[in-house]
Order: sequence, then C-alpha cells, then structure tokens
Amino acid sequence: MKANTMSQPTGYSRLQIRLHWIIFGLLVQQFVFHEWIAGAWDAYLDGETVAFHPLVAAHVIGGFTILVLALWRLRVRMTRGVPPPPKGDAPALELLAKSVHIAFYVVLIAMLTGGAVAWFGGVELAAEGHELMRFVLLGLFGLHLAGTLFHQFVRKDNLVDRMRHPVD
Repeated sequence: MKANTMSQPTGYSRLQIRLHWIIFGLLVQQFVFHEWIAGAWDAYLDGETVAFHPLVAAHVIGGFTILVLALWRLRVRMTRGVPPPPKGDAPALELLAKSVHIAFYVVLIAMLTGGAVAWFGGVELAAEGHELMRFVLLGLFGLHLAGTLFHQFVRKDNLVDRMRHPVD
C-alpha cells in the first residue's frame, strides 16, 4: 500500500504506534476473557436465555473497538505510508513481512465481522469461522514476534526502534 505523500516516511507516526499498541492490548483482553463469550454462545445454542454479563459485553464492545481501530490504522497506513523494509533484508523476508501485515488486517476484519454476524445474527457458521480465525491470528502473532526478535537480536538493526520512537 503506497502512501499518497511524496516521500516514504522514515518511521511510524505517533498515531500509528498508539493504534498498534491499543489494538494489541485489546486483543489480549479478548483472548483473556474469551471463555465468558464462549459460555454465553454455548448457552444461546442450547436455547437458554443469555443474561447480561459485563465480560461478555466487554468482549462484544472490545471487538467493535478493535474493528474501528484496525480500519483507522489501515486508512492511516494507506494515506501516510510505512517506513521501508530494513536494508539488507532478503526479498523473501520482505515478502513474508508484507504478507504477515496484510494477513493481520484481513484476518482481523474478517474475524471481527464474523464475530458480529455470529453474536447479533445467531449464525453458527460465522461463530465457527470466528473461532478458527483465533488460531490463525495467534499464528500471525507468532510470526510477527519471531520477525521482531530476529531483527532485534540476530540482525541487530534496531527495527524495534521504529515502534518506540515516532516520526511525526
């Protein structure tokens, strides 16, 4: 995704960094409180009345919040751009990094949309897809973390500094 600006930024903006970490924190919260929404869904499938529970509400609200923030982050990425890949990376590593970032957006948007369709529409297939994407998201996170650690401790190219020091 190319930026509409004349030059490619040398780092991430303060907004991009904040959105990255807020989304990460909300995703952790979603995983931590997953059992509450799963229990409510199972009760719904069993024909039981699902009573209000604050952690179920937090999961639903958290999901919508992540969706909005992910779309916002994608918009900022498309208009502002992102820094170039580190110098010296093999083309295969560049392709992998780009693929993981694209997959993050695709999976997040599909997962959150599927969760909403399941919860508000009662669509069991959407719930199954939502659950499956949880594991895909964990795999993407693992690849992202492995790439970050590789750059920090093997390549020692200070790639992590792009997420710690904004360039506005």
